[in-house]
Amino acid sequence: MEYENNKKLILIIEDDIPLLNILTDELCRVGYTVLQAKDGESGLAVALLERPTLILLDVIMPKIDGLTVLKKIREENEWGKNVSVILLTNISLSREIIDETIDKDKSVKYIIKSNITMKNVVEKITEFINKS
Repeated sequence: MEYENNKKLILIIEDDIPLLNILTDELCRVGYTVLQAKDGESGLAVALLERPTLILLDVIMPKIDGLTVLKKIREENEWGKNVSVILLTNISLSREIIDETIDKDKSVKYIIKSNITMKNVVEKITEFINKS
């Protein structure tokens, strides 16, 4: 599917439906086009089909967890190797996961959901997209 401004196309992969809807509403309000997926399996399929500019990716989800989704996206093709990803989690990631996933991959950031406001999320997304 073709989108008017692909630079503003964001995919949210999140199994917490109220949070998914709040994020979607807030991002649409400020001008982004948002795609949604409620689990890792459907999120992976949407990501590979639609190739968004940025993916908000929950870490703990049913069917396929977020880190596995990220790995499969990175293995896919040139787009997958470079797409910006923000991991969303309610848990603090271990140093090992941070070293393996985030520190070596500059296109990945992570946010602890309980420590951030919607305004902060939108600011981080805008900053991340403007860098890409």
